[in-house]
Amino acid sequence: MSRIQQTFAVLGNKKALIPYITVGDPDIGATLAIMHSMVENGADILELGVPFSDPMADGPTIQRAAERALVNGVSLRDVLDVVRRFRETDTQTPVVLMGYLNPIHKMGYREFAQEAAKVGVDGVLTVDSPIETIDSLYRELKGNGVDCIFLIAPTTTEGRIKTIAQFAGGFVYYVSLKGVTGAASLDTDEVSSRIEYLRQYIDIPIGVGFGISNAESARKIGRVADAVIVGSRIVKEIENNTGNEAAAVGALVKELKDAVR
Repeated sequence: MSRIQQTFAVLGNKKALIPYITVGDPDIGATLAIMHSMVENGADILELGVPFSDPMADGPTIQRAAERALVNGVSLRDVLDVVRRFRETDTQTPVVLMGYLNPIHKMGYREFAQEAAKVGVDGVLTVDSPIETIDSLYRELKGNGVDCIFLIAPTTTEGRIKTIAQFAGGFVYYVSLKGVTGAASLDTDEVSSRIEYLRQYIDIPIGVGFGISNAESARKIGRVADAVIVGSRIVKEIENNTGNEAAAVGALVKELKDAVR
């Protein structure tokens, strides 16, 4: 049983909280401190953003985080090294990498999958790799025991949902709205209806992200989804608390986890 599967199994009917941060924002040392603080305050799975120069699915907050990390020279190899260092003291919390295909393609799918498994990555989500084009990366990840996590949007067709259901591992990431990360037009009733529809085809946990910005929206999504994914709100906390990032993010994660409970 993978770390992700074990986490959901232990939670049972309780809901997972999955916070997102961009690796290297504001720097590598702070990233490690924030990761541990998030776990200490209730995070069940960590989602780490791989900095990329053209983060097309991300809103201004996460775009700025990626820019700050890139100014620091943070690369995909640095991201993998952060996971390695995290695993020196935390061998239980699942870690998922979220990003874009270009850095992985540049490293090479086989080398990336092998290194990811070696350092303790549990899942990988590439935002710009649809199910039709991901076969080569998928085979390498699967062969190394790393879950390939897929996005499903409000506009995803029934046929594509069925195909994704055949290949998805770990959990499925449902994008709660049409737009970029950090958008504020979350319709929880619509999300609830869509999750109910997805469960006809998907038998692994469903996490919901995009548009969850506070405890109340986390609470509402937690009633219908298996996991609540929060990104922009976490990253904004980092941006607004220079020098005190880990404590500030930890306090927010605790608030969100209490709401999800």
